[in-house]
Amino acid sequence: MGFQLTSKDYAEYIRLAYQKIHENGDYITSLDAATGDGDHWANLDSGFRRLNEMAGDLETMSLFDEFRQIGRTMMSVIGGSSGVLYGSAYLEAAKILEDKETIANRELYQVLSAMLEAIMSRGNAKPGCKTMIDSLYPAVECYKACMAEGVSDTELLERVKQAALDGAENTRNMEAIKGRASYQREKGLGNLDPGAVTMSYQLEILLNYALGKVER
Repeated sequence: MGFQLTSKDYAEYIRLAYQKIHENGDYITSLDAATGDGDHWANLDSGFRRLNEMAGDLETMSLFDEFRQIGRTMMSVIGGSSGVLYGSAYLEAAKILEDKETIANRELYQVLSAMLEAIMSRGNAKPGCKTMIDSLYPAVECYKACMAEGVSDTELLERVKQAALDGAENTRNMEAIKGRASYQREKGLGNLDPGAVTMSYQLEILLNYALGKVER
């Protein structure tokens, strides 16, 4: 068993991720309005809308060039800190994919790990700060543990997906250390972090897509 994701597959993932983010605009904006300035969804949606428009071109590129183009586009289109963080994540992940024709199990782990390190470094944040990291970090840690255990690709992808979703949900119990919510009296306690939620959307869609590609 195994899965292989091509440039065309990743472009299709971008289309699906855009749909998920776009359809949840009111919900994400309401989360952000409770703790921030309410523009997280609008910024992220604009970036993914542009990528969705570019998907036909993205799918013809090498994975290396595709990820670099995604990173550059996110940096130029997405406003606020999210653009820099997502852009940095994709540009760092692109290095993993130089000379790679497909993304298989180990490469996907390396991609997600590179993204995590780039976001933590560029954002000067760590797990527990109530940010997008709190969905991505547990997913990467779960991925590493699953590979060490030698579980099947199907079980690995399901467990990593759940770790990402649980990580986003766990931000409800965290106090914000970064962003506007950190200045509130309650520091966002009791509210989900919108960045963690939208990160969990992306991971959920990506891992579901990979699940559909597992050879049975």
